[in-house]
Amino acid sequence: MTLLAITLAVLGAVCFALAARLQHDAIAETGARVGVLRQPRWLGGLALLIAGAGVHAAALGMAPLTVVQPIGVLAIGMTALMDRRFRELPAILLTTVGVGAFVFLASGSATATQVAPDAELTAGFVALGAIAVPGVIAAMTTNARIRAVAFASAGGVAYGYVSVLMRAVSQSVQQGGFGLSHVASVLGIALSLAVGGWLVQHAYAGGPPHLAVACLTVVDPLVAVGLGAFLLGEAAHLSPWTGAALIACALAAASGVFALARQPQRVPNTRSELPVNTSSALRVVIAADTFPPDVNGAARFAQRLAVGLAEKGHDVHVIAPDSPKAAEIPGVTVHRLRSHRLPFYPDFRFCLPWQASKAADELIKSLKPDVVHVQAHFVVGRFVLNSAVAQGIPTVATNHFMPENLFSHAHVPAFLQGMARKFAYRDLARVFGRADMVTAPTPRAVQLLHESGFPERAVPVSCGIDIARYQREVTHNDRPTALFVGRLDEEKRVDEFLRALARVPGAFGEIVGDGTCRSEWELLARDLEITDRVRFHGFVSEDDLLDAYARCDLFVMPGVAELQSLATMEAMAAGKPVIAANAMALPHLVHTGRNGWLFEPGDVNQLAQRLHTLVHDAPMRARMGAASSEIISHHALAATLERFEGLYARAMGRTAPIIALAA
Repeated sequence: MTLLAITLAVLGAVCFALAARLQHDAIAETGARVGVLRQPRWLGGLALLIAGAGVHAAALGMAPLTVVQPIGVLAIGMTALMDRRFRELPAILLTTVGVGAFVFLASGSATATQVAPDAELTAGFVALGAIAVPGVIAAMTTNARIRAVAFASAGGVAYGYVSVLMRAVSQSVQQGGFGLSHVASVLGIALSLAVGGWLVQHAYAGGPPHLAVACLTVVDPLVAVGLGAFLLGEAAHLSPWTGAALIACALAAASGVFALARQPQRVPNTRSELPVNTSSALRVVIAADTFPPDVNGAARFAQRLAVGLAEKGHDVHVIAPDSPKAAEIPGVTVHRLRSHRLPFYPDFRFCLPWQASKAADELIKSLKPDVVHVQAHFVVGRFVLNSAVAQGIPTVATNHFMPENLFSHAHVPAFLQGMARKFAYRDLARVFGRADMVTAPTPRAVQLLHESGFPERAVPVSCGIDIARYQREVTHNDRPTALFVGRLDEEKRVDEFLRALARVPGAFGEIVGDGTCRSEWELLARDLEITDRVRFHGFVSEDDLLDAYARCDLFVMPGVAELQSLATMEAMAAGKPVIAANAMALPHLVHTGRNGWLFEPGDVNQLAQRLHTLVHDAPMRARMGAASSEIISHHALAATLERFEGLYARAMGRTAPIIALAA
């Protein structure tokens, strides 16, 4: 009976190895998401898993856990051979011999015992605790290899517990009894398999199949044998010498497994197998969820980056949502994905995941870029990044996102915003954790990522600005004018600007931009009786925007969710003093008393005092405007482009100097 059980266990190992190969290939193509359920290879792997589990369950009904369970480690050798890892034959041999010796010794020493319901429950609590430890590690780290090991280890614990439950059910069936407690065992098997399967799929997404199988086939038998020995009493008659020999065999097998796991990943069509561009000109793909004609800082930066790289001789392609107002950009190829507009925010367009996923993957495969630079972790950026990683293409990711920028649009209640913020940053870390290099516009923006759980590897790179474009002469207003440029949405707090303006006689305001709060703030201006002193321009052309910067006397930015604030940088490039909220990254641009003033968010009186000072002191405005010009010179677009070229080179494995940029 024991020999038949061993034969069935070997057959199960073959099924598990084939299943791992098929499911890993499917996930490498689509990522660990719901769409993989439609992949024929993944479904074939699922069928093999079910078949393997069936024969494994039959084996468990014929022999003790300590005999059957370790045989599953043979799957690692099989998987490695299917992956053509012939150089690892010594490690495979060490694993096989170790397992063979373990089985030989265990089969003559282990004693079959009855699995009692209370033992099942105790084993369940032990397994739950053992799953939690690697599960927490996987949730906290963004290193793909560590995540793969942690997820696979947690999955191994779940599968090890399944073996205990399977043995209990098999014994009951053979003895002709099947009560309520065994129904609970069957439900426990289903739940443990589901949890283990979910964990293993994420392990496949982070590493090669042999790495996931290696962890599974070490942790699974250790857990199962440990439970069998210490909870079920299968090792009650084991001699000390036999126990020591079993431990030595297990260590030998584990050494072979870990030797296999330490080998570098081999993925078809990886970076080393792609044509290497040895010239200085690169094919760069920029993935942007928002791109002109959208009017916002992230869209303007993506365009500025694309045009700047193209002017330096690179072959630049942009993947972005389509728009009926889209125009061609000289020197840049823009690939527009099918998108839809939001009912209550028609100027913003979004792509449906199942449409963007396929289109992004096809574009990356056809373009074969040297490097991919994603500008967001939303739909377009997410799937372009997934495709690039799966194909071994070097990647850089830049974060422009703060959850506060979406709360007003999504109408998230205040009491849920804390939870939503944590979820948003956890999702960002999970997506961007796959990129080779990660940047944010300012040191404060990088600090925010680190405080929110992202590893200490993100670096600050200023968005940069074409300073010369904003240095133009126009006729100034005949009255002191403060300018605001940006989206008219809740986090911009333009209402504070209006309330402060009402308290400064003789001061005038211009507001450029549009958004969900425009009507509300126009009514506020009427209620404050300053409609004759403030003008809402709405969206304007690029040329009109440059004129607005040139003719104003000072710039006001009351927003509290600015990771850098391109509008503030543009005003500084035009040589204007700035009054800004003392929030997020604005203190990196506004140096109090030098090129402007900071005020505490919500303190309208303080903002009004700052306005009054600058409105009535022309020499101070001139002095601070000159300081703005000097400070912004450290954010020249040319330096930003050079910095990103260096990061591209590092992501590609080249040696390149990294130019430090001022905050």
